[in-house]
Amino acid sequence: MSFVSPSEAVSSGLERLLRRVSPDVGRILDKALADRTITTDEAERLFAVQGTDLFALLAVADELRARAVGDFITYVVTRNINFTNVCYMGCRFCAFGRPARDPEAYTLSMEDVVQRAREAWEWGATEVCLQGGLNPHQPPTIYEDMVRAIKEAVPQIHIHAYSPFEIWWGSRRLGISEETFLRRLKDAGLGSIPGTAAEILVPEVRQKLTKNKLSREAWVRIVRTAHQVGIPSTATIMYGHIDAPRHWVEHIDLLRRLQRETGGFTEFVPLGFIHENTRLYLEDGARPGPTGMEDLKMHAIARLMLQHTIPNIQVSWVKLGYKMAQMCLQAGANDFGGTLFEESISRAAGETQGTFTAPETFERLIRDLGRIPQERDTLYRPVIRGRQDGTAAPQLWQPPLVRAMPGPRVVYR
Repeated sequence: MSFVSPSEAVSSGLERLLRRVSPDVGRILDKALADRTITTDEAERLFAVQGTDLFALLAVADELRARAVGDFITYVVTRNINFTNVCYMGCRFCAFGRPARDPEAYTLSMEDVVQRAREAWEWGATEVCLQGGLNPHQPPTIYEDMVRAIKEAVPQIHIHAYSPFEIWWGSRRLGISEETFLRRLKDAGLGSIPGTAAEILVPEVRQKLTKNKLSREAWVRIVRTAHQVGIPSTATIMYGHIDAPRHWVEHIDLLRRLQRETGGFTEFVPLGFIHENTRLYLEDGARPGPTGMEDLKMHAIARLMLQHTIPNIQVSWVKLGYKMAQMCLQAGANDFGGTLFEESISRAAGETQGTFTAPETFERLIRDLGRIPQERDTLYRPVIRGRQDGTAAPQLWQPPLVRAMPGPRVVYR
């Protein structure tokens, strides 16, 4: 028995492909094409697809991507500043953190942090991303102090900083509520937070990853509070270790429900587990990261599940490499991520893809896919480069994406 999609919006090529899929898979894909919500059971079924069913999944995800955000692939010019690797936690999936007396431990001075932010702006970055270990030897006000110092030196740069775990830690060191802490950071100049420290938002997995780390409830509470006080965030998942598809779909569904409530997520970023130097792999028997097929399915199924809640799906070229990142950009994803300049956390875990990608490289890889490159800022507004004399670079497109976001941002140099 063959399946034929009734959706009039489906291309003839995709419709021919859908004629050949398994009936149960066809029903799920047609449901997605008809803009209906995919359940967790249906999403878990899609993680098992092979052969023609897999090709159809990827094609449907790419069709939905085109409907949501068009043929543009975006990227952001950013610099990562991992300001300290001293951390008291010792998470087993992390190879970045060090005890304070470790010979490889470091903590940047405030002057170093500010100088790196100033250099980033001079190099053309619109954003700096600050993340570090939980260092008990830094002053309790360090997070607010760094934001304020950067904003005083480089007022126009966007500060994307501090995971929910860092928010939890910083607020407790000061003895204030998370909401008060977030409001103080926003007043100092914080623009958004990374939705990292999520790993897998399923208690049975989180307990094995690290017994003492931020609970699912605390992560959700902090992200919800950030959104409520006007601080947007990314959303992430770290997969391919001691988890399984049923955990992945539960995690994505939780993000979907939270986004329906707050609308504060700017993008979803799947992060494959980098295993080589981690105790989770070396001592605990975790898998050596996701397979290529799992990477493709993760980005495609995320598109199906999040289509009407989080329209931007980002690839992590650091985790995937350029070639697999290109494949995922043909399977539902629409954003190439950031230039980074100097990423340290994945590198410490064993990644070998590099720590910097030039905008010219992004544009070459995007055009190779037959798509249109577009620089963006942190909030997915297109960046139009211009000059102080008022002569601006031509605007090449009218942005089709992110709903409720302001128009193009002109960056003058």
